[in-house]
Amino acid sequence: MRLKPIIAITMGDPASIGPEIALKSLLDKTLYDICQPLLVGDFDVFEQIRNILNIDIAINKISAVSQAKFEYGTIDVFDLANTDVSQLKFGEISANCGEAAFQSVKKVIELALAGEVDATVTGPINKKSINEAGHHYAGHTEIYAHYTGTKKYAMLLVEDHIKVIHVSTHVSLRQACDLVKTDRILEVTELLHNGMISLGETNLKIGIAGLNPHAGDSGLFGTEDDLEILPAVEEARRRGYDVEGPVPPDTMFAKAATGYYGGVVAMYHDQGHIPFKLAGFKWNAEKGQMDSVKGVNITMGLPIIRTSVDHGTAFEIAGKGIASCDAMTLAIQSAVQLHKHQSVAKTVAI
Repeated sequence: MRLKPIIAITMGDPASIGPEIALKSLLDKTLYDICQPLLVGDFDVFEQIRNILNIDIAINKISAVSQAKFEYGTIDVFDLANTDVSQLKFGEISANCGEAAFQSVKKVIELALAGEVDATVTGPINKKSINEAGHHYAGHTEIYAHYTGTKKYAMLLVEDHIKVIHVSTHVSLRQACDLVKTDRILEVTELLHNGMISLGETNLKIGIAGLNPHAGDSGLFGTEDDLEILPAVEEARRRGYDVEGPVPPDTMFAKAATGYYGGVVAMYHDQGHIPFKLAGFKWNAEKGQMDSVKGVNITMGLPIIRTSVDHGTAFEIAGKGIASCDAMTLAIQSAVQLHKHQSVAKTVAI
């Protein structure tokens, strides 16, 4: 066992804020106190960002994990050499950047599966750039599921009091309603429960959201709550989980924000993301930018650890040196926490 886990961090899309927030996060010495961080991507991209930020820090270009120094003041970069920075244009979608972003994700998965690193953290990618490069995935979650052979997985978002997992994510709203099924709700409830334990959460009470207004109001506004969600809640209780539901989501998230629930189950993407980002994202109207962007995206159900920032590429501020690295720092800290508690979580099953 390593004294401190090795955390592999992807650069994200080279034309985004991904490389900037990755580099900025490693200026925080406290991260080196809890882990051995390793950036995975392109040396030339990180060197360019270092020059833009005008910071005096060494970058150690390596081609194997064994070559890393893991010393504060020197940032180790596993160089994949996929980006020609002379052609790089910040804030623009391109197949070249999509390819570079994809390859960094693929590499950290390979390193984790081989046991060379203990956890992975991903920077933001642009889905259109990835697809233009010929890699047809809806996002990181699907890439990880494919390359790890995972069939049952879900997105868990974490920010202070709010921990929310989703029954479905990157599908149309019409399709999302059709995906609200008892078996899937039970599946993500299990993943959420195990995830909370992995993060050291002591409050294991779970709120399960309704789908329709007022959770259907006894069938007045739809039948999914009674026919699909309620049976899942009853079965989860039978299996020993502390759950409530279906709870009208406008009430559920208000209670979750106070810590009443240790975690909550959302039925679809925006039902979970909107309240989550309202809590974690702080917009400065005067400056026209985010002061702080907090929130971690964890893929549950994988054989390896994957956390991520829960924000996009922010092309509009890429290359300007003003991006907040708060979410990246939290993602790294969460990866360390998951590694610490993963042996406990593996003993828990629904």
